[in-house]
Amino acid sequence: MPSERYRWETLEALKGSSKGQLSYSRDWLLRGEDILEGCRSPPKLSSYSGWVLDRVISQSLQETPLSRSSTPNESIPPTDDQPPSLAKTTSPASQLRSSPLSSAAPSETKGNEDLSLLETDHEVHLMVLPSKVTEVEGCIWMYEEVHRLKGKEGLRQRQEQQEQVVRAVSDMASEQLKRFDELKELKQHQEYQDLQEVMEKSSREAQGQQEKLKEEHRHRAKILNLKLREAEQQRQRQEELERLRKEEGQERLRRLYSIQEEVLQLNQQIDPNYRHKDLPRIDLSGFSNRGNQICGLVSGLIRTTSERGFPTQVDVANTERALQEMRGLISSMQQEIATALEEKRKRDEEEERERQKELQKQEQLKAQTPVPAQHPRGKEQKEVLGLQVKAEESTMQWYQQLQDASDQCVASFSGLTDGKDNQVKNIRMDLQKAASIPVSQISSIAGSQLREIFDKINNLLSGKSVQSGGRTVSVTQHPQGLDFVYYKLAEKFVKQGEEEVASHHEAAFPIAVVASGIWELHSRVGDLILAHLHKKCPYSVPFYPAFKEGTPIEEYQRILGYQVKDSKVEQQDNFLKRMSGMIRLYAAIIQLRWPYGNKQVIHPHGLGHGWRWLAQMLNMEPLSDVTATLLFDFLEVCGNALMKHYQVQFWKMLLLIREDYFHRIEAITISGQMGSLMRLKQFLEKCLQRKEIPLPKGYLPSSFWRS
Repeated sequence: MPSERYRWETLEALKGSSKGQLSYSRDWLLRGEDILEGCRSPPKLSSYSGWVLDRVISQSLQETPLSRSSTPNESIPPTDDQPPSLAKTTSPASQLRSSPLSSAAPSETKGNEDLSLLETDHEVHLMVLPSKVTEVEGCIWMYEEVHRLKGKEGLRQRQEQQEQVVRAVSDMASEQLKRFDELKELKQHQEYQDLQEVMEKSSREAQGQQEKLKEEHRHRAKILNLKLREAEQQRQRQEELERLRKEEGQERLRRLYSIQEEVLQLNQQIDPNYRHKDLPRIDLSGFSNRGNQICGLVSGLIRTTSERGFPTQVDVANTERALQEMRGLISSMQQEIATALEEKRKRDEEEERERQKELQKQEQLKAQTPVPAQHPRGKEQKEVLGLQVKAEESTMQWYQQLQDASDQCVASFSGLTDGKDNQVKNIRMDLQKAASIPVSQISSIAGSQLREIFDKINNLLSGKSVQSGGRTVSVTQHPQGLDFVYYKLAEKFVKQGEEEVASHHEAAFPIAVVASGIWELHSRVGDLILAHLHKKCPYSVPFYPAFKEGTPIEEYQRILGYQVKDSKVEQQDNFLKRMSGMIRLYAAIIQLRWPYGNKQVIHPHGLGHGWRWLAQMLNMEPLSDVTATLLFDFLEVCGNALMKHYQVQFWKMLLLIREDYFHRIEAITISGQMGSLMRLKQFLEKCLQRKEIPLPKGYLPSSFWRS
C-alpha cells in the first residue's frame, strides 16, 4: 500500500541522516564504551524532511477526501494504531506547531506554502499527521531496539567466546607448566646422577693420584734426607772454616792493635821540641813528621779494615812494615843523637886543649894583657824547620779553661740532675724542653720566626716565664735552673751542628745567627758552646790529641772525636760528616751577628778567631782525610767573609795552602781518601782563578729579615 511505501522512503531518508550514519562496533564493550550511546540523544530530522512531509500530505489528501463542514474544534477519536496521547483537543494549527516534525521539516521555499495551505483549507489532514509521525517514530524505535538487542546478543556471545578462550588458554598453560616441572625434575635427576658418577670417578682418580704422590714423596724424602745430611756436613765445615777465619782475623786484628800501640809508643819517644842539653842545634822535627805520618797510615789501615771486616794478611804485613819503619826511624834518630854526641865530645876535647893552650899563653903574658872576657853560651833561638804537631801553649790553656768552666757548670746543677723528688724531676724535664725545643725549631723559613725563637730563648735566660709544652716554665723555679739551662742550651746548639748542619749545610746560618745573638747577651752560653764544640770536635781548637801510654785504644778514639758503641768505631764517612757539620756551624757563628742587637758592641767571637784557627791549622802537620775536609768546609762557609775583611793577606794564605800545604796533605793521603783532597783542590783553583770566593749556599740576605 502507498503508506508502507512512504514509510520505507522515510526510513531511507532517515538512514542518510546523521542518526542513520551511526556506526556499530563489536569492540565497544572491550573498549569500555556504551553500545547504545548513539541512540540516547534526541532524534533530529534532516533538511529534506519538509519535502518528505509534503509528499506524504499530498498523497493523503488525494486518497482520503474529507468533509469541509466538520467543526474545526471537534476532536477526532484515536484509532487503533495511534497512541492515545496523540489525540488532543487542540487546534490543528497548534498541533502542527507543537509537532516535532512540523518544527523541523519546513523549508524556505515550498514549506511556507504548504503550511499556509494546511492552515486554511485542509485542517482535517493535520489531525491525521500525528498518527503517521508516531508510526514512523515507532518504526524507527523498533529498528533501533532490534539493532540494540542484536548488539547485546552479539556482545554476550563474544564475551562467552572470550571466556571460553581464556579458560582454554589457562588450562593449556597449566598443563604446559606441569609438563615443564616434570621435565625440569627429570633433568635435575639426570644431572645429579651424572654429577655423582663424575664425583665417584674423580674420587677414584684422586685416590690413585694420592697413592702416586705418596710414593713420590717417600722417594723425595729419601733424597732430601741425603741432601740435608750433606748440607749439614757442608754447613759444619763452613762454620769450622768461618770460625777459623774469625779466629785468624781476630788474631790479626789484635796484632794490628798491638802494632798500632807500639807505633804510638815509639812515636812518643820522638819529641819535636826535644833539645839535648849538650846538642842545642840538633833538630828532630823531620823524625817527628815522619813518625806522625806513619801513625796516620797505621790508623787509616785499621779504620779501613774495621769497616771491611777482619784484616787480611796483607794489612798485617803493611802495618808490620810501618812498625819496622818506625823502629828504623827511632834507630836513625838515636844514631843521629849518638853521632852528634860523639862529635860534641870531640869538639869539647878540642876546645879543652885550646883552652889549656890559651891559659899557658896568658900565664906567659902575665899582666901585659887584661884577662879576656868570658863569652857566655846562652841558649840560641829555636829554629823550627818543620811544622808543629802540638797546639800552641796559649791555645791549650784556653782550651783547658773552657773545659774547666764546663765541668764547674755541671757540678753547679748536680742537685737538680741528681734529685729524686718528682717535683724536681718535672722541673728538670720542663727546663730541658724549654731550652731544647726552640733550638730544634730554628729554620730559614722566615726572619719573623727566628725572632720569635730568639725572644723565647732570651726571655728564658733572663728569668722570665715562657710557655713550653702547654706549661709555664721559668729558671727561677729552681736555684740551679739557670746553670742547667745554660749547659743544655749550649749542648743543643752543638748537637744541631753535629746532626742538622751535617745533613743540610744551609741550616748552619739560621742556627748560627741565633747562637751569636744569644752569645752577645749571655756570654756564658758562648763559653759553653765552645767547650762542647772542642770536646766533640777537637779539630775546632785546633788540637790533635796525642796518645798517652796506658790509654785504651777505644778511649783514644773517643778523644779524637769518633763514636764508639759496643767496641765498634763509627765509619770514617759518618765521622767526617759530623766533624764537617760542627766546623760549618763554627765558621758561620764567627761571621754572623744578630741583626737586632747592639751594633756598638763587638762580636764576642768574631773573624779574628777564624783567622787564628786557619793560621794554626796551617802551622800543624796535616792529618789524612781530616785536614782536607775541614779546610774545605771552613773556607766554603767563611771564605767570603775572610776575603772581605783581610783582603790581600787572605789571598796570600790561599796561595800558601795551594803551593805548599796542599802537597803535605797529598803526601799522607792514601788512594781511598782522595775525595776530600780533590774537593779542596778544585775549590782553591776556582777561587784563585776568579779572584773571588762566592757567598755560601744558605747565606741569609737582608731581605730575609723582612719576611
